[in-house]
Amino acid sequence: MASAFSSSSAITFLLALATLALCVSPAFSASAGFKVKLKSVDFGKKLSTFERVLHGMKRGQHRLQRFNAMSLAASDTASDLKSSVHAGTGEYLMDLSIGSPAVSFSAILDTGSDLIWTQCKPCQVCFDQATPIFDPKESSSYSKIPCSSALCKALPQQECNANNACEYIYSYGDTSSSQGVLATETLTFGDVSVPNIGFGCGSDNEGDGFSQGAGLVGLGRGPLSLVSQLKEPKFSYCLTSIDAAKTSTLLMGSLASANSSSSDQILTTPLIKSPLQASFYYLPLEGISVGGTRLPIDASNFALQEDGSGGLIIDSGTTLTYLIDSAFDLVKKEFISQTKLSVTDAADQTGLDVCFKLPSGSTDVEVPKLVFHFKGADVDLPPENYMIADSSMGLACLAMGSSSGMSIFGNVQQQNMLVLYDLAKETLSFIPTQCDKL
Repeated sequence: MASAFSSSSAITFLLALATLALCVSPAFSASAGFKVKLKSVDFGKKLSTFERVLHGMKRGQHRLQRFNAMSLAASDTASDLKSSVHAGTGEYLMDLSIGSPAVSFSAILDTGSDLIWTQCKPCQVCFDQATPIFDPKESSSYSKIPCSSALCKALPQQECNANNACEYIYSYGDTSSSQGVLATETLTFGDVSVPNIGFGCGSDNEGDGFSQGAGLVGLGRGPLSLVSQLKEPKFSYCLTSIDAAKTSTLLMGSLASANSSSSDQILTTPLIKSPLQASFYYLPLEGISVGGTRLPIDASNFALQEDGSGGLIIDSGTTLTYLIDSAFDLVKKEFISQTKLSVTDAADQTGLDVCFKLPSGSTDVEVPKLVFHFKGADVDLPPENYMIADSSMGLACLAMGSSSGMSIFGNVQQQNMLVLYDLAKETLSFIPTQCDKL
């Protein structure tokens, strides 16, 4: 299938690239959907492009390790790793409010986990947050969830206290965790209030993985996630380019297809479920092309195995795309051979494996095309979605890395695309979009 982005085998890559930041336009009310502002966790910081990527990579190291460990442990029936520990924090923050009267806070958005939670009084252990900590005693809509409820039973780890209230502990791959009581509350997104949403009221929240926000909103496939609880079959997000001055967008329900009127621009591929990794959104990647060359990568390298190992997931909380080692090696080799620039080792400066020296005084450079061949959708990425350049450093680098377990399609590769999840049809669509215009 032809790409929606470009047609030639090489692309002129403009070096006037901005930095990596993601956010969303102002929230507003709608009868069957809502729109929410998102911000990169580095929003507003004076950082270069490479600094932003490096920060994201460092934050994502425990997440990547946890993804790999979960994949490798999937076939081990004696391991409880896959059910009790979750991937870790994400890269974007969303603003919302909780309770009656509503108390505003920012939470990390995460498509790789399910539980919604925020810090609650009285705190045994709480990290610093910019907004007041939620006090359930001050809210008229707060209600603890009994142990017999389906949401309580969906928790990977739970206990029943003396009052029959459901207590939880939710652990993440970076050693961070939240522990407290499962309850229901009214959550407000812009002008849209939604009652009786199950969430974790965390009184013991440890680790440094959540210091950018006051909790987390899971958008995974499990029953505890916001998507599942809203019973909305569609949601989408649109991530702006690597530029801290611009915001990105999350769209729920009827607004999710906001930019999908031009059918010839929509690239759609099936979503795949894993019974062992129920939170993740797997995609069927069949191959990769560099320039006009389809690489000799066996599709089985990206296939989700019957035992739950392997596969490729799409993830908003991982900065780069990571490919299984053997596939990345082929991409790296072909990219170097087709790029007419000198290769340089800049891993210490950039954290990236494939970097090139930029000619002095250059304003643009030609790089090979990069196409991800998903089932039914050939996603021809614009160069800014896979090349990071900095003329002051004299470097241009491939924004990808290698993985020892599963493969991950990261958020840099998703820039300026409306990524539409249709859980009724079990499909995911990529729609070219100027995300800062939504």
